[in-house]
Formats: sequence, structure tokens, C-alpha cells
Amino acid sequence: MNGKTVTAQPVPQGKYRPAARHGDRVYTSGMTPRLNGILTLEGQVCAGRPLADYRDAVVLACANALAAARGQLRSGEKIAEVLSLTVFIAGDKDFRAHSQLADFASDYLFEQLGQAGIGARAAVGAATLPGNAPVEIQLVAAVSRDD
Repeated sequence: MNGKTVTAQPVPQGKYRPAARHGDRVYTSGMTPRLNGILTLEGQVCAGRPLADYRDAVVLACANALAAARGQLRSGEKIAEVLSLTVFIAGDKDFRAHSQLADFASDYLFEQLGQAGIGARAAVGAATLPGNAPVEIQLVAAVSRDD
């Protein structure tokens, strides 16, 4: 992604909304590395490949989640804080660097939101993900007035 910001709302791949809001909380659906609805990388994360090979996919999935959350904002509001970030990784049987791969998402959120982008986090291994995506990201964020 090279520092680019995704602003378009992610295109749902089924019967769901990209994000839902309740009060001052926004919950995103799981977001994969799709650009205009098209998956940019497929397949498992391989232990034998450099983690950097997956950076753009992780960042794009995270950018989609942040764009979905921002899509729930009303005039004069902002994302005040990321409360929870879950990074699902479809790794091969030898992949063990879940936390390091999830750091790409945390780094992106820090670039976008500063310290408010760093909340609780889970990096979870999965056998498969939707569309054969290598990564899927879901987040929960708090909303505040943009004063």
C-alpha cells in the first residue's frame, strides 16, 4: 500500500454490512485484502517466505477495516481509539510468526491514528479464510466528537 489511505467502503462479499455501530462503538466485519472487491493476494501464509511479502495484504485488509469503521462516523466525529484488533492468518502448518505479521496492521493503525490506533490485539491462526485470503482483519473502535 506504500502509505496510501483507503477511503472507499469495502464491498461486502455476502449478506452483511462492512461495519455496524452501537452508541459510540463501531464493530467491523472481517476484512480481507480486497481492492474494489477484488482479492489482491490469495493462498496461505508460508513459513518459508519473508514476512515482508505479506505486508501489503495485511495493510490493505487493515485499511479496509479502518475505512469501514470511518464509514459509520457522523459529521464532526472521528475514530477516537481502536479498542480491539483481531488479525486472522491462514498460515501453513509451519507458520509461527503470527504476532510479527499482525504488527504490520498495528503499524498501519499507528501511522493513521497515532497512539489511539494501538489497542488490545489478537493474532489468530486459521486453516482457511474467505476467498482463500491469507489474512482477515476485524476491529472495534470508539468514536468521539472531532473537537
